[in-house]
Amino acid sequence: MRPDRRAGSRTDTSWAAAERAVVARARRRIGLLVAVAVTVLVTAVGVVAYGMLVRGQERQITRELAYSADHSDPSGPPGCTWLFVLHDGELVTGRVPPPAGFPLTEELAATVATGSARETRVARNNTVYFVLTRPRDGDVVQAIFDARYQLADRRHLLLALVMAEAAGLLVAVASGLVLGRRAVAPLAEALTRQRRFIADVSHELRTPIAQVHTRAQVLARRAGNTGVPAGYRDELDRLVGTTRRLGEVVEDLLLSVRLAALPDARPTADPVDLAALAEMAVLAETDRAGEQGVTVTLDRSDVPLPVLGVASALRRVVSELLTNALTHTPAGGRIEVVVRRVGDAAELVVTDTGHGFDPTDRIFDPFHSVGSGRRHTGLGLALLREVVTGHGGTIEARGRPGQGASFVVRLPTRAGEARPVARVGD
Repeated sequence: MRPDRRAGSRTDTSWAAAERAVVARARRRIGLLVAVAVTVLVTAVGVVAYGMLVRGQERQITRELAYSADHSDPSGPPGCTWLFVLHDGELVTGRVPPPAGFPLTEELAATVATGSARETRVARNNTVYFVLTRPRDGDVVQAIFDARYQLADRRHLLLALVMAEAAGLLVAVASGLVLGRRAVAPLAEALTRQRRFIADVSHELRTPIAQVHTRAQVLARRAGNTGVPAGYRDELDRLVGTTRRLGEVVEDLLLSVRLAALPDARPTADPVDLAALAEMAVLAETDRAGEQGVTVTLDRSDVPLPVLGVASALRRVVSELLTNALTHTPAGGRIEVVVRRVGDAAELVVTDTGHGFDPTDRIFDPFHSVGSGRRHTGLGLALLREVVTGHGGTIEARGRPGQGASFVVRLPTRAGEARPVARVGD
């Protein structure tokens, strides 16, 4: 029930942080969608307006050129227009000197040769000239229009559109943030109510489950002393185990609620001997490992290996990893627990020769289905990851189906590297 992934790459994976991230992401997405919608709308309006302006200007220029070519005289053409008439091989011009490079003699010659009208554009002198060359009453006329004022109008329109786009984007972002906050508010409230509901239900179930578990233990002991048939004793033992696991689920729910509901209530981190915690966990599981026929070994240094954190939380990390290994290691298997210093970090490695895991399984996700039998991971490993990352550490899981598994936890040992730890209680 373990994936081949590096789950400890993140430094804050608590449910509270995840919920805040979801809410913030939803707000940003709504704001972005509103901004994109407004931007697209303003851009579309700008493109249409600019296109209509350009099209209207070119139509007007075409009409003016045609009128000048048909009716105007070279001595008095309309404003921004020059007119040339080729009459009996002589070029007649007006009093106003034309721009450099005009008239276009090639166009005049081509029209004389073909007898057809020709239209062209010439970009010159920081402007664009529209040129119409056509026959008129046996002559050839070339009308030239300077479109510098039309180009200036286009630039002014583009500038206005850019300013409108910027203003619209600012308004869209502000509106999107406001709308996003209002739209996501019910989600944040729902998450808060969900945590409160889980806490209330867990607190209410805690006492009766503990009473049932205690009563089941008493009945199991009495059954063993009164000669009750073995079948009944086995059923009572199963009942004891079931109530114990039910109590663990409730405790995990309470722990998850505390981690999520109190993200800012951080206790002072104290030095905790990780090697001593590992040794105590191994000793606590010695009897269970012997009953299952599993060998558990511990490799630790003779000197303390202190890390900054909450002892109860780190104790849970070690015990959860060891319990997980025992659960999935069959008789005759082996579990190795190693605690060592690696640079400025303390490293805890729990390796087993058990069933291993499918690399596609997301075992650090709460209640995720894994394996061919679609077992559920529960809350244990998910909370373990929260505790580790809450202490500024990382956790990795490696393995393959049928080839065992290895969990590696690294925690900072220097005070400057320690991060606020999650409140987990004792």
